[in-house]
Amino acid sequence: MAHSKVVLAYSGGLDTSVAIPWLKEAKRADVVALTIDVGQPVELEQVRAKALASGASSAYVVDARQEFAEEYIAPALKANALYEGVYPLSTALARPLIAQHLVRIARREGARYVAHGCTGKGNDQVRFDLSTAGLAPELEVIAPAREWGMTREEEIAYAEAHGVPVPATRASPYSTDENLWGRSVECGILEDPSVEPPEEAFGWTRAPTDAPDEPEYVTIAFDRGTPISLNAHRLPLHQLIASLNRTAGGHGVGRIDHLESRVVGIKSREVYECPAATVLIGAHQALEALVLPRDLLEFKRTVEQRYAQMIYDGLWFTPLKGALDAFVASTQERVTGEVAVKLYKGSSRVTGRHSPYALYQSKLATYSTGDQYRQQMAEGFIYVWGLPARTWAAVGADAAPKVSPSAKYRP
Repeated sequence: MAHSKVVLAYSGGLDTSVAIPWLKEAKRADVVALTIDVGQPVELEQVRAKALASGASSAYVVDARQEFAEEYIAPALKANALYEGVYPLSTALARPLIAQHLVRIARREGARYVAHGCTGKGNDQVRFDLSTAGLAPELEVIAPAREWGMTREEEIAYAEAHGVPVPATRASPYSTDENLWGRSVECGILEDPSVEPPEEAFGWTRAPTDAPDEPEYVTIAFDRGTPISLNAHRLPLHQLIASLNRTAGGHGVGRIDHLESRVVGIKSREVYECPAATVLIGAHQALEALVLPRDLLEFKRTVEQRYAQMIYDGLWFTPLKGALDAFVASTQERVTGEVAVKLYKGSSRVTGRHSPYALYQSKLATYSTGDQYRQQMAEGFIYVWGLPARTWAAVGADAAPKVSPSAKYRP
């Protein structure tokens, strides 16, 4: 691939900073850096300058926060997507978006290759590789960290030898990833799942014991499953999420300590901070419980589990994912209303919900004056509902051999 062009997903962190000179040396490649802002704390122009200083021939920066919120987070929220019932998929959701932009820039630049900084142990390599295959099977993927075999300490030394400025130092204990939907923390003492995560590992959330002594209530309005306002202030979704991250994080909401099953077969201890995701998914589930019938809710839960698995496994750009999106979207037509949530000392609890499509009817549920439920009809319903069980029991009883209690058997 001498002198071929490679578009690199560039974060400015250690792995991708080292990847630029490595690609130039090992692959003799012309490196085009691409940085996508999905809500991480980054100054795009500074990242661009760092990429060029590290040896990239050109550098693109894209503010994709609105796109990330509307086209990736919103569908996942409508599906209440929680991997293994716990993880809101913050990192996993950003990868197909970044891959989509990699493909666009590669085609614009006439590149034959795209590259990422993922290691051979993680999930992100799967997500980048499969997303690229699903969008542009003609492109080849290079993963320098899978090839070079350097330890973290060796990468830092390599960067220093090549004059590459990187934020990591030999004393830095953690590896983090941040976007609108959450923050993940790995490495250091966190690799021991028997040890409680130290307070220094958290960056978005206050310790629940240090959170305010008075609860705070927030009200979230949804329109067909998408949050549209926070405390009666209408906001674009990416701004609403960012605001709720700050508010809920200040009350210690959103800390997750998870023993996770990676795609590659490794069990991994993962620590996440997902304040807005925790609040919004809980509120959305409460609103769905108010407006959707039982059979639809039960079936949707099976779809939600598969949906979350597909996101985690890197299968965003697949026919089944598209089909599940269509089903989930069809369930959201009446998921409109407001939900009140109480934030207090690390907890997020729904305290009220309202919708014009509410299936809850007080005239049917009440035991007080105004009750319109026809209780006398329940006996007939129970007879018909229980008929299969009654018939099964009766046939079994009739077919059982009748043996006299005094019968004697010969040995």
